[in-house]
Amino acid sequence: MKTKELYDKYLITSMVAGFQPVEVDNATGCTITDTDGKQFLDCFSGISVCNAGHGHPNVTAAAKEQIDKLVHCCTYVYYNPRAGEFAKVLAEATPGKLQQSFFGNSGAEAIEGALRLAKQHTGRNEIVALTHSFHGRTYATLSITGNSARKINGGPYMPGVSFAPAPHFYRCPFNSATEEECGERSALALRDVIKYHTSNNVAAFIAEPIMGEGGIIVPPKNYFKLVKEVLDDLGILFIADEVQSGFGRTGKLFAIEHYDVEPDIMTMAKGIADGFPLSSFTTTPEIASAFKPGDHLSTFGGSPVSCAAALANMNVMQKENLPQKAEQRGNTIMIAMKKIQNDCALIGDIRGKGLMIGIELIKNRDKTPASTAAKAVQTLCLEKGLLVGVGGTLANVVRLQPPLVISEDEVSKAIDILSSAIKEVASDYSLYRHVPQKRTKAK
Repeated sequence: MKTKELYDKYLITSMVAGFQPVEVDNATGCTITDTDGKQFLDCFSGISVCNAGHGHPNVTAAAKEQIDKLVHCCTYVYYNPRAGEFAKVLAEATPGKLQQSFFGNSGAEAIEGALRLAKQHTGRNEIVALTHSFHGRTYATLSITGNSARKINGGPYMPGVSFAPAPHFYRCPFNSATEEECGERSALALRDVIKYHTSNNVAAFIAEPIMGEGGIIVPPKNYFKLVKEVLDDLGILFIADEVQSGFGRTGKLFAIEHYDVEPDIMTMAKGIADGFPLSSFTTTPEIASAFKPGDHLSTFGGSPVSCAAALANMNVMQKENLPQKAEQRGNTIMIAMKKIQNDCALIGDIRGKGLMIGIELIKNRDKTPASTAAKAVQTLCLEKGLLVGVGGTLANVVRLQPPLVISEDEVSKAIDILSSAIKEVASDYSLYRHVPQKRTKAK
């Protein structure tokens, strides 16, 4: 049986909008090779996971060495040396007073644990999140996700959740004239949401420092400082969801560092171990002490193999200066795409930090979302050997999140293919000033 046939017959895939028709055989660095030998430049990283590249030799070597010693012992029954070592590395790398970690397997698991810890520490039971947000697909994480498309047929959801408007300047609900004004008004709106939409029993506010699934939304520079003032004034904890934006992706090790704000709890996964299943929520000793014996546990959380890979991954991040490279490569892509925007009315907005970039496509000056065009761009890129994502709450944002080890030559190739695809699709919408060459199907 072919892999697609196996999927159709034996995997539950009915809830997936559509697979990219790539049957992956192997991958190295930024290159994925399918079972027919065709190579693709990967600019999506398995949804922002393989930050150090596919199969980085240092990471895989560390995992292989650990496999020969110990695969599993349950980190929360016996002492696992790799878990202790990695927890120390995280304490040294995370901002502020964050020091103690709990390891799980997925981003959703980390966020559920963080929510419970926040409630236990504060003695309160309500959560405030943002519209446009995405925090996972479990019951609690969907409850705090501000995107109805992700929540269809799953309700009723967890009570005690309220939503504040996302600080999304391009589609600012307050029609703000500047990013600073959008940040200020969004922060003030958070105070109003707490005051009028809750029962004044809020344990935590949770937000992605850069919103990934929402469409690579970059909050204004002043937003989180103003938000932290509101939260501190009311005794509410700030949970920074770094599941997608962490580990060098945005040009800093963690995206919240762009805002000079210290969260009370930070959640992380995806890029934490370069493809090995691991997650963490990390907090201060004071907050961590709210957990008492028997309150929380994970059978597979903090696997010796995953922690060994995570240690090697952090070492690679530092030795190869991957956050700095992400900033440099990301700037190159953003500058190139903004040049194209001058002649291409299909591109409404280009935003991001580092190698977390979103290109929002629109049909007209009213910003009508061009979701069909975004999918067409993705398909054209695939034909030309480039893998990109499509997302956003309006499904009209082309997402670029390549491995941080991407080279200058690979960046140039990605820009050329993406530019060509956008121009071809824009010409179909009569939204490009110059007529591109006639499309020829990739060999």
